[in-house]
Amino acid sequence: MARPLRIEYDGALYHVTSRGNERKLVFKDDTDRNIFLDTLHKVTQRYNWLCHAYCLMNNHYHLVIETSDGNLSKGMRQLNGVYTQTFNKRHKRVGHIFQGRYKAILIQKESHLLEVCRYVVLNPVRAKAVTDAKEWRWSSYRATCGIDKLHPCLTTDWILGQFTKQKRPAEKKYKEFVEAGIGEKEIWKSVKGQSILGSDEFVEKLIKYVRGHEDNKEIPRSQRYVNRPTLEKIFKEDVLSNRKVRNSRIKEAVNRYGYSQKEIADYLELYYTTISRIVNEK
Repeated sequence: MARPLRIEYDGALYHVTSRGNERKLVFKDDTDRNIFLDTLHKVTQRYNWLCHAYCLMNNHYHLVIETSDGNLSKGMRQLNGVYTQTFNKRHKRVGHIFQGRYKAILIQKESHLLEVCRYVVLNPVRAKAVTDAKEWRWSSYRATCGIDKLHPCLTTDWILGQFTKQKRPAEKKYKEFVEAGIGEKEIWKSVKGQSILGSDEFVEKLIKYVRGHEDNKEIPRSQRYVNRPTLEKIFKEDVLSNRKVRNSRIKEAVNRYGYSQKEIADYLELYYTTISRIVNEK
């Protein structure tokens, strides 16, 4: 199984998901859900996390976590590990309940955090479990818009502060913001390398965390080469008109940027054997 690249630093923000093994339930009842949120609260305290949003579905969960001390991996091991032990003991079972490793997408705070938080609380609506986000008790939506008391694991200061300084008007504007997101386009189409959601400038600043992992085959190739140029940029029109330059770019696309020979062959509409011969030329 591929091992995802974890980019961790002080103040990093993530959208985290963890799914049930074989799509089985990770929350069998409300007691399980309360146990999970209480466990999350303890983890946020121990690891100095901020949880901006959450949504507990039946066979998976979503979190939006800010790590003040750059320690997502440590906290996630604690969260999933302790919850698994408690779940197994309560339901008299053994073994894993989560499917492999959790998924974490690094988020640029200024441009995408608010949108991701909206995405998280709208999950039950998209899944057609409810018709209105307020009908789902197990997300942060109800507390953020002032319907329910805030769970200790949750912080709403940043989200509400994006609308106005006054709490009640901010809660109303947040509610309107979430409602406006129903039917909006999928935000994850803009994710780079399956792991970063942000501007090109944001990704460029993170390159130092990726360097040195290019040859680690355990990490997905898209993450190892997160900031690589597109094939369209590598093979501009003026490049294609010069065979020597084109062949040089083919080698560069494979050896430097990690594109597969098949990807390049398909893009350039050339035979795979032609690309292979060019790459192996000395």
